[in-house]
Amino acid sequence: MDTSNLAATIAWWGFGLGVVFGFIANKSNFCTMGAVSDVVNMGDWGRMRAWLLAIAVAMIGTNALAYFGYLDLSKTIYTGSSFPWLAYIVGGLVFGVGMTLGSGCGNKTLVRVGGGNLKSVVVFIYMGFAAMVTLKGILGTLRVKVLQAPAVTLQLDHGQTLPSLLTGFGGLDAKTLQLAVTGIIVLAILIFVFMDREFRKHFDNNLAGLIIGLVVVGGWYVTGHLGLAENPETLEITYFGTNSHLAESMSFIAPTAYTMELWAYWTDTSTIVTFAIATVFGVGIGSFIYALITKSFRWEHFSSSQDMFYHIIGGTLMGFGGVTAMGCTIGQGITGVSTLSLGSFLVFASIVAGSAITMKIQYHMMMREA
Repeated sequence: MDTSNLAATIAWWGFGLGVVFGFIANKSNFCTMGAVSDVVNMGDWGRMRAWLLAIAVAMIGTNALAYFGYLDLSKTIYTGSSFPWLAYIVGGLVFGVGMTLGSGCGNKTLVRVGGGNLKSVVVFIYMGFAAMVTLKGILGTLRVKVLQAPAVTLQLDHGQTLPSLLTGFGGLDAKTLQLAVTGIIVLAILIFVFMDREFRKHFDNNLAGLIIGLVVVGGWYVTGHLGLAENPETLEITYFGTNSHLAESMSFIAPTAYTMELWAYWTDTSTIVTFAIATVFGVGIGSFIYALITKSFRWEHFSSSQDMFYHIIGGTLMGFGGVTAMGCTIGQGITGVSTLSLGSFLVFASIVAGSAITMKIQYHMMMREA
């Protein structure tokens, strides 16, 4: 492919995948915070199973791409040898608290913006600003010098992935081991997901898990294969159209910061619409299209000053936590986990724990007031 327009092509692909994501997420009411809430407050595992199904589908597709040479999993932010365990735990916990106070994670915020929710517009702004100052601003000092400082360097052949821990097991080569580990985990997830009769009959949950998982795989293929080419200036193989200059897929916290940075420095020709930024626009527009088609678009606003305060705090915590943990419930919870990264599994558990604890505290406070 001609590299002169390759970055723009990758961005357009990101926009298209984002539209599909937003449309399906709105239609199916896919919400990771809602999934945790359903389990904690009602014992309903329907949306949690949809999330797990998306993870299983993404795992299958991502590792198939890697096996057939369409994606180099070592060229992602998730699989490096550095293991900043404190940043993963603290960032995940903080994000979990934030998404509970903000009534949804990063992708749900974008979906709600597309549906006319003004509360989510406020969350988006505070989330994006907090993410920006955690990436490059004043909170970046805390992130780098305190939370990432105790990082452990893993002396593993293929970075911080589960298969790398088992290198040499059973005499299997690295590619076969990668597939074997993927197959075992995916099988366990699918058994758990489809053992529930109600879930098997729930069309929207099945649709959400399947399509969102495939969108993540699509993102890996676009940036990790279509976007890989020789840079005519340096003559080096380069990933075009991504902010990290590595292979990327769906994630919504750092991309929100990149979006706000693009708006702020619009006249700077060095800032371009990347894959990540395009997905942010795509999700919101995809949700908006669904809301128009179904006539479900409606303006929603804060019910009280306290409601606004909680959402501002929630958005701020999501921005800080998502960047510190290097991803959100989608960025780490599906995209990262699909690479079998140890850090992604730790972040996933920390986000769920932070959200569940916050919900329990909210419940006890409500009961005390009652």
